[in-house]
Formats: sequence, C-alpha cells, structure tokens
Amino acid sequence: MKTGKYIPLGEYKNVKIGYGTVDFKNLKTIYLKLNSWLQPENVNDDFDSAIFKARRKIKEIVYNLNEKYFKKQSIVDLDIRTKGIKLDKRSFMNLEVTLYVDYMFDVKSKEVKNTVRNLIEEIIEIGLQNEKLFNFHKTKK
Repeated sequence: MKTGKYIPLGEYKNVKIGYGTVDFKNLKTIYLKLNSWLQPENVNDDFDSAIFKARRKIKEIVYNLNEKYFKKQSIVDLDIRTKGIKLDKRSFMNLEVTLYVDYMFDVKSKEVKNTVRNLIEEIIEIGLQNEKLFNFHKTKK
C-alpha cells in the first residue's frame, strides 16, 4: 500500500518545484524537490566552488527557518554534474531538501503549502543567486 504523497507546486523562475513525504500517516520528514536545466555563461568559472557555496547557503536558509513545523536539522542534496559543463550545453540540476518535522500535521493543508512555497522561493532567490551558473531553463534545448 502506497503511503507517500507528492504535491507539485508548478514552476517558479523556470524551476519545477514541489514537496512530498514518504509516509504521510507516520510523518517524520518532508522533502522539497526542485529541478531545472542550467547553462553557464562563462566556462572558466569554478563551478565546484559555486555549487559548494550554494549548498552552504541553502543549509543556512533552512537552519534559520523560524517555522513551527520543522526541526533545525535537515539534509541538502544539490546534484549538478560539473565534469561536462560547456557553454552551449545545459546540465540538469536536482535539489532535494529533507526537513525533519516536529509533530504530525496535514501535509496537504493550505498553510503548509504556503510555508513550503515561501521556503522554496527563498532558496531559489537567495540560495541559488549565482547567475553565472544558476540561469534556469525549462528544457534541455
């Protein structure tokens, strides 16, 4: 029996966004999912460093989240292949943030959706603010 739920939230600045849980009946975590295609502006940039800084900034945003639903601990998994980055080629970005919950609540409630949407928008606006790398596209071409 399937007990997980995924709630797509559409797009924000060419990034597909959504959130979900593995087990909504025994709620322990919620994951945020963001994915898009990236194309660099300059091939000489240090992409590993930019990704490291973005991951650290996202962790800081999540840690400083002053929300009643979630604990301070989290897991940030920013996955971008940096080996094959070229100017004329887009690379796929997948970001998954796991948030640990403080207590049981309705995952599909409007208040939770708004809280999660605001957090995701803040992650995109502040955490992924390096325009040299994080210029988002809907498709690979």
